[in-house]
Amino acid sequence: MGIYLNPGNSGFQRIISSEYVDKTGLISLINDSIGKINNLTCISRPRRFGKSFAAQMLCAYYDCSCDSHELFDDKDIAKTDGYLKHLNQYYVINLDITGFISAAQREGILLKDVPTMISDRILAEVREMYPEIAGEGDLTESLVRCAEKTGKKFVFIIDEWDALIREAKSEAETQKRYLNLLREWFKNNSFTPKVVAAAYMTGILPIKKDGSQSAISDFTEYPILDPAEFARYTGFTEEEVHAICDKHGLDFEEAKNWYDGYDLPEIGAIYNPYSVMMAAQKKKFSSYWKKTSAAESLMTYINMDFEGLQEVISRLIAGEEIEVDTDGFENDFETFRSRDDVLTLLIHLGYLAWNEEEGCARIPNEEIRTEFRKILKDRNVNQGWLKLLSHSQKLLADTLAGNSADVAKAIDAVRQTQYAPTFYNDEQALRYVIKFAYIVAIDQYLKVEELPSGKGIADVVYLPKKKSLLPALIVELKWDKTAGGALEQMKDRNYPAILRDYGGEIVMIGINYDSKTKQHTCQIENI
Repeated sequence: MGIYLNPGNSGFQRIISSEYVDKTGLISLINDSIGKINNLTCISRPRRFGKSFAAQMLCAYYDCSCDSHELFDDKDIAKTDGYLKHLNQYYVINLDITGFISAAQREGILLKDVPTMISDRILAEVREMYPEIAGEGDLTESLVRCAEKTGKKFVFIIDEWDALIREAKSEAETQKRYLNLLREWFKNNSFTPKVVAAAYMTGILPIKKDGSQSAISDFTEYPILDPAEFARYTGFTEEEVHAICDKHGLDFEEAKNWYDGYDLPEIGAIYNPYSVMMAAQKKKFSSYWKKTSAAESLMTYINMDFEGLQEVISRLIAGEEIEVDTDGFENDFETFRSRDDVLTLLIHLGYLAWNEEEGCARIPNEEIRTEFRKILKDRNVNQGWLKLLSHSQKLLADTLAGNSADVAKAIDAVRQTQYAPTFYNDEQALRYVIKFAYIVAIDQYLKVEELPSGKGIADVVYLPKKKSLLPALIVELKWDKTAGGALEQMKDRNYPAILRDYGGEIVMIGINYDSKTKQHTCQIENI
């Protein structure tokens, strides 16, 4: 067994010796592509979504140098027709591109020489393991001889394929050499049909575009934006998370609040596998994903502020869904032409969840919200945002102090910022402003809109997070009526009933906007 050629099945043995959620059905999708024109697959997912686990699983299944029956006979893949036909029947070339980058840095090799380094090290192993077959010549020639003389083709499994693109984001020559290496293997009529049984590449980003097309156009891509039949293997399904919670005595609803992520057609919610398993292991819900090595700082991208990007981020933090045009993204970390490009990158990185059917992005869960909340404490933002945060901080303080007149003034101030809707003409527009007015509250509260309560529906409720000593807030909005009337409606319809198990102080806030005077008024009462 080698490092890159036929690495064996020990990696997958280690994975299934721990608690393992069976994702071997993915193998059948690759089996179905073998011998067909669509046998090149590229999967892109955020970090910690199980990409490397899948790569090690595929190595163990296809590698002809080992016997993996015991690892797979009791798994889902064993129930499929092609299970035995393809089990341990191919040479495997397994590459982790991040490992090559680390080795290059350790050995003083320039990034532009990493593609040559990759080719040379695979060739060295081919000649060492199959000296009589490989013969002389370069790597492609040796692999062609191996395939022709033995009748066995190669399965290429490349993990973190885009690591070199990311690491050398400003080095066009390095990227060109690397893409040419991949083209030599996967877009070469003298090599690909003779040698490649299948290829499976994973990374954070889809394949970099060359103009308007993929730089390696023969690959079928399954990005997080549209994973198609690979959707159920993108992360944990809701059913799988339910089973894990039941096994470990965890509250499923709490798990959903913390880790529910992408919404995929026909599959539904997909959860971050790493974070779910960490919560199960530690018996504690927390933010585990943020403690991994992120591709870049979130603020780095937000501070670009393309076309008012920071305003869009504030809308996301306030709980809005944002339409995003993902088509123009160049699939790299450097080429940004619009705020949609930056938002698309944040979707690929896992900071935003994508709803394919609606074409919208949102902040998906508590784990990711903790990252965005840091922005509220960051002062390296534009003056407009700082002004909004300043108004919001004062508003919350005045609300808790019961200063009704000052709350009304603060809402007036937010109404005059860039974050207010252009057409301020109904109660929905007022609600939109209120979301921004109380934006700093998300650090300490859970916001719920239109919450059924008593005999009515509360417009906005802010529930204190666990261990918080702050009171709950119930906000009722009126348009061309009175703030007092909003307060009386909350009492008459018993809005506080929804918080009967809360046990703490409740602040009722009635807010009205008078379209004739162009003024907000407010009344506050504590329970």
